[in-house]
Amino acid sequence: MTVASYIFGVASAVLTLVVVIEMLRRRRLRERHAVWWLVAGTLALIIGVFPPVLVWAASLVGVAVPLNLVFFVSVAVLFLVCIQHSAELTSLEAKTRTLAETTALQDLRIQALEKALAESAPKGRR
Repeated sequence: MTVASYIFGVASAVLTLVVVIEMLRRRRLRERHAVWWLVAGTLALIIGVFPPVLVWAASLVGVAVPLNLVFFVSVAVLFLVCIQHSAELTSLEAKTRTLAETTALQDLRIQALEKALAESAPKGRR
């Protein structure tokens, strides 16, 4: 591993963590969404600072090429993020449908009340 690639790896991991933390600080990202990105950034920083850890983890899992483990873990983290977003999207769709139905029912009630009020008003006040 060259010095340039070592520095690039560490800088990329630090940048990822800084961006995620800054987005959390500015409330552009919620904590539950940031968990996977913080995990990925921390793992990348550990691997960047201590490259032999990747070789050790690959041999521990039984992966012949350590870079394949990096790709697998990256895809796994992205997969988990997609699952989390899909679950939240499903929940939000259900809430939106409930709100739309409630709004429609309230509109019908308001129209019925306005009609009843208009019919019960004296003829001179219309």
